[in-house]
Amino acid sequence: MPEIRKSIPTTQLEHEAWPELSEAVIGLFRDLGETRDFRSGDVFFDIGDDGYDFIFVESGSIQIVDRAGDRVVVQIEAGNFLGELGMLMGQKPFLAAVGKDPGRAIVIPQQRLREAISTVPEVADVIVQAFAARRRLLMQWGEGGLTIIGSEEDPKTLRLLEFAARGAIPHRLLKRSETEAIRAAIGTQPLPEDDPVAVTGRAQILASPTPRALAAALGLDLVADMHTVFDVAIIGAGPAGLAASVYAASEGLSVVTVEDTAIGGQAGTSSRIENYLGFPQGLSGAELAFRGEVQAIKFGARITTPRGARRLDRREDRFVIDLDDGSSVTSRAVILANGVQYRRLPLDNLERLEGSGVYYAATDLEARFCRNTDAVIVGGGNSAGQAAMFLSRYANCTHIVVRGEGLAATMSSYLSDRILHDRKIKLWTHSEVATLDGADRLASLELVNRRTGARTRIDTRALFVMIGAAPNTGWLEDHLALDDRRFILTGADAGSGSNPYATSLPGVFAVGDIRAGSVKRVASAVGEGSVVVSGVHRYLSERQQAREAAQ
Repeated sequence: MPEIRKSIPTTQLEHEAWPELSEAVIGLFRDLGETRDFRSGDVFFDIGDDGYDFIFVESGSIQIVDRAGDRVVVQIEAGNFLGELGMLMGQKPFLAAVGKDPGRAIVIPQQRLREAISTVPEVADVIVQAFAARRRLLMQWGEGGLTIIGSEEDPKTLRLLEFAARGAIPHRLLKRSETEAIRAAIGTQPLPEDDPVAVTGRAQILASPTPRALAAALGLDLVADMHTVFDVAIIGAGPAGLAASVYAASEGLSVVTVEDTAIGGQAGTSSRIENYLGFPQGLSGAELAFRGEVQAIKFGARITTPRGARRLDRREDRFVIDLDDGSSVTSRAVILANGVQYRRLPLDNLERLEGSGVYYAATDLEARFCRNTDAVIVGGGNSAGQAAMFLSRYANCTHIVVRGEGLAATMSSYLSDRILHDRKIKLWTHSEVATLDGADRLASLELVNRRTGARTRIDTRALFVMIGAAPNTGWLEDHLALDDRRFILTGADAGSGSNPYATSLPGVFAVGDIRAGSVKRVASAVGEGSVVVSGVHRYLSERQQAREAAQ
């Protein structure tokens, strides 16, 4: 029998996850909660419960259990506490907590804990850091009540893995050949024939689920209360939307943030961002997004994903946003930060090979397909440059294909300089992809020089398309003024006065890549998302004054 993990730290991350608590903090826990004795086998919370309380273990021990196979994930010893990031997000637990050695615990109701995090810095500093570190540990361990069975070569399986990785959902991948591990996860239940298969909770089996179905089964797909009127609804959880969520929630506004794909938006797919202020060593887009999400949650923002906004209606002094699952959210103001959609190449076989050699992100998931082959990147922006530097560690050779004469006009110089001096990266100018070949997955492609007509064949199993994007404004055409490229007009261009982020519809603001004239950079998106909140405050205040004057 393998040794049971315990909340006894050895690494830096474990020290953050299982902190040594001061008597002052433990005293605060006692003030906030109630003490109860527990016995071996007592269940504190179970998979799928609507909510669960914060528990500090004074004596004895409590085990965190994956019900699929009844595996012990970690044992919480006396002097530490239970819980992880999902507790602050309003998510249902995906693991169970069961008493091991009899003892005594301090139990703090979930809502009281959230209030304490908002008002007591000593509590917030300890709990938020520990919860975030525990989510990272669960990701490292591959523990969290989710098992995905399938092949990395399968596009549907890859889609689930991408959703789980970008959403920081703890999970593990099993191949069908790992029969003993699969049997431990599902018992004697029959395994569906087609990939992928997801096993959640109490060995619940989902055959070829969508990300939304998977999120719902895990209790991660938060549904905003239909009767709640939020101060502001933020559409999109990329850098602009996350920044707006943090600043709006930290300034006392009730916030719901809706994201249709994964936290971080397109920036979340960047392998390494090096020119973001305060991070001289660089960080991945996924890490930046995770930190932003934790901050927003800390201040009380509610984030729901994967859900897409499909219709915007104004009803008196409120806005109703219909979502693609039939639900809706209601708010007094709206911030549109839902960014842009990937542009596709006009090529035969492209759609068929997406996820099987054609990719739109360059993360660890996609990089594994570049080993022992060449990688090809189409695009000359910073995303393409970051991808090239990252993939050159894996691929035999990384090719960058651009239609123009170079990279200087579209890429930051620190990236273009590195690319031009990297022997494992080759730049093809005045060129484009002409054909894609491959049966079940991409096997090769052909480049054509737009000036000379010369054609070059490259054997590759990994093509990355990073040619910019189109704005997600199709559902807004009847409500807002757009420019000729369908980006949202704001400020003076929209006839909305002095606020540079106000749209043509009062109470609706736009920030980030979706806004006409915005600078397509992470830092500028964060700046816009931060600054726009002052305009929301002003709008809400003016509406309140108008209502009071009318009474």
